[in-house]
Amino acid sequence: MLPIITTILMTVSPADTTALPEFDKLWNFGNPAATEQEFRKFLPQAQSSGNSAYHAELLTQIARTLGLQRKYDDAHAVLDSTEKIIPADNSKAKIRYNLERGRVFNSSGNKEKAKEFFRQAWQNATDSHEDYYAVDAAHMMGIAEASAEEQLAWNLKALKVAEGSAEPRARKWLGALYNNIGWTYHDNGEFQKALEIFQKALDWRIAEKHVAETRIAKWTIGRTYRSLGRIDDALNLHNEILKEIEATNAAPNGYVFEEIGECQLLQKNDAAKDNFLKAYELLSKDAYLQKNEAPRLERLKKLAGL
Repeated sequence: MLPIITTILMTVSPADTTALPEFDKLWNFGNPAATEQEFRKFLPQAQSSGNSAYHAELLTQIARTLGLQRKYDDAHAVLDSTEKIIPADNSKAKIRYNLERGRVFNSSGNKEKAKEFFRQAWQNATDSHEDYYAVDAAHMMGIAEASAEEQLAWNLKALKVAEGSAEPRARKWLGALYNNIGWTYHDNGEFQKALEIFQKALDWRIAEKHVAETRIAKWTIGRTYRSLGRIDDALNLHNEILKEIEATNAAPNGYVFEEIGECQLLQKNDAAKDNFLKAYELLSKDAYLQKNEAPRLERLKKLAGL
């Protein structure tokens, strides 16, 4: 257990009138360890403020950083302490506690326990009209559920809340939700439905001026074109992405080369081999693919002639 846990339940002094820092703005999901250290800097002020709801919310996010570092026991220890200080009348702190407890269980492989907490977060958030957290809870249920049918049902619930919300933060979920729902349709063989949702994702990313995510959204459309047998359309779109990457000096993308190769393979175009080689050289360095999609990498290697 981390040393800081022993001080979490210290008696607090009367409420501090100083404005408390907005710690959520400091999230760096690419570096949870650094984010943890930033959040811990606020603990003394949170403890002495007398604002137990703020203190509890801060602790939930420290727990999340620990979960992302796979320090599951430490994360649960922080959440055990959090649970003891959540004000009975503060729905937001309860929601965030349930979300993070669920995330830790989910990440550590206990899906059923995770779903208990995600459902509670969903219920609390919908009851209190906390749209952002309602979407988060439904989105996490979509991840935790085993069947594609249940995953889709929860993602569609999340989408309904996000699209109907006047809360800007809730609407920020739309890009990810469109992407998740699109892939669920695609994996289920419903390619036309997938294409319609991926087009919504692209339109949203363009409107939000998300450059890198816009390219990803285009890629998903191109991938779906291939599934629909629209090979020329797929090739044209992937070559457009390739030109954008080259024009902006962005890092080469192995997934784009892979798709170009797949389309050329269907066309019996000898150039496919070169694109599979470029794809393999890039994607074979990806730790996730090494661990989870070894057959895919082996196929690329074979198609590249290696």
